[in-house]
Amino acid sequence: MAGFPILSLVTFLPVLGMIIIMFLKKEQALTIKYTTLLITGIQLVVAVVMLLNFNYNAQGVFQQSSFQFIEKFRWIQVPGVSWLGTVKIDYFLGVDGISMPMILLTAIVSFIATLSSWNIEKSIKGYFALFLLLDTGMMGVFVSLDFFLFYIFWELMLLPMYFLIGIWGGPRKEYAAIKFFIYTLFGSVFMLLVMIGLYFSAFETLADGTKVHTFNLLAMMDPSNFSANGILSPFNPSNLRFIAYIALFVGFAIKIPMFPFHTWLPDAHVEAPTPISVILAGVLLKMGTYGILRISYPIFPDITKQLMWWIALFGMINILYGAFVALAQKDFKKLIAYSSVSHMGYVLLGMASLTTAGISGAVFQMFNHGTITAMLFLIVGVIYDRAHTRGLDEFGGLAVQMPIYAGFVTVAFFAAIGLPSMSGFVSEALVFVGSFSVEGIRVLSILSSLGILLGAGYMLWTLQRVYLGKLNEKWANLKDLDVREYLMFVPLSIIVIFLGVYPSGMLNIMTTSVNTLVNLVNNGFAKVLF
Repeated sequence: MAGFPILSLVTFLPVLGMIIIMFLKKEQALTIKYTTLLITGIQLVVAVVMLLNFNYNAQGVFQQSSFQFIEKFRWIQVPGVSWLGTVKIDYFLGVDGISMPMILLTAIVSFIATLSSWNIEKSIKGYFALFLLLDTGMMGVFVSLDFFLFYIFWELMLLPMYFLIGIWGGPRKEYAAIKFFIYTLFGSVFMLLVMIGLYFSAFETLADGTKVHTFNLLAMMDPSNFSANGILSPFNPSNLRFIAYIALFVGFAIKIPMFPFHTWLPDAHVEAPTPISVILAGVLLKMGTYGILRISYPIFPDITKQLMWWIALFGMINILYGAFVALAQKDFKKLIAYSSVSHMGYVLLGMASLTTAGISGAVFQMFNHGTITAMLFLIVGVIYDRAHTRGLDEFGGLAVQMPIYAGFVTVAFFAAIGLPSMSGFVSEALVFVGSFSVEGIRVLSILSSLGILLGAGYMLWTLQRVYLGKLNEKWANLKDLDVREYLMFVPLSIIVIFLGVYPSGMLNIMTTSVNTLVNLVNNGFAKVLF
């Protein structure tokens, strides 16, 4: 793959699709849908090709050699003669074992969400154009190795999601869209300030030997590239570095969403159309935890070690709080939304362990949660399209009327519970192995395990109320799944079962990169600071 810009292709292919759609007439609804399906299908094929060409054993301590499919060239350069000097920004893309699963997840979920969008009838041209722009924004976050470029893709995602909720959502769509926008923008302001502070604190050495300020994330991960008096330098005795870590962490925590920044999520999920809920839970929530692993941990390893107990605490709160609130829900979609809050807590708990097992479990959980929750929101969407209600107490016995649909429901529900032989079990088990092995957060790990019991409670109770027992005669005419819906559920079910039986298929991808991250966080600054 040397020399071929495959990362640019997988990232900007949806933009090409968006441009094609903009030239189509709005009356050509079927052509617009098939164009989007073709583009996301090609993107998925490109992601699979990347996976097949991925070198699992690439070495390096977060240097360029530890990343693959590198694309780098000067994007913006403003020569200067003042104290600021030359401002340079690179178009710098690359992937490692942490970002590769997220690229694959984004491609899978985008393709499935396109199939789920087939019933969209309002402003079809605008919907699919924004959908593809959202796809590019998400993919760009996972391939960027320049903080400035990362930030552009992070903000690019915000615009289409705002409109996709605000125009195609439910009765309170404007409120949900504005709340989502304000929360995310609030966090983005913190991220912007920290990014600028890091820019003026870190340097990159050019080919001619001159040093210039840089947005290069890999340069920021090396303490030797910081100036001694830089405000966010590890050598600076002030507490600004600690404040910057908190500010950056809050920006990412809002996206997870971590308690107490979670309140935008249930509103966004309930009001968003089904395919956008699939995208939101399947991919967008992972951008927060990915940002912490890609930026916060390797650039601020000293602060990360100081705050690991607090990260674990908020992970435990997410797990238990999300599960308890899910138990109280009577709206099917809101229940799944709060279950996402709970399950993302496992990711935080694994990340807080700073062990290979824990962080591997966290990254694996990010992928598994994306596929499982996508299934869960599709399940809600299928029943809502037919019954036009999401009330858990309004159904009963649907397994009799829709047995094939109920079979996929069973797979998704038990995967969400963490049943052995399902993918969710392996990632959660690794999270607990990693967190329990660290004495400082062992008690939090034990308390967090109650989330498994609570998860089984709300999932099995939902299964009983909606799908088991005597059929409610009001729904005696509901039809089972059609071909399009089969195409949505079958691939996700295969992934969930395959990774439950053979988790090494995904874990082998991330092992080297996770070990590199763990070593950097635990030892990266030691030789410099002490």
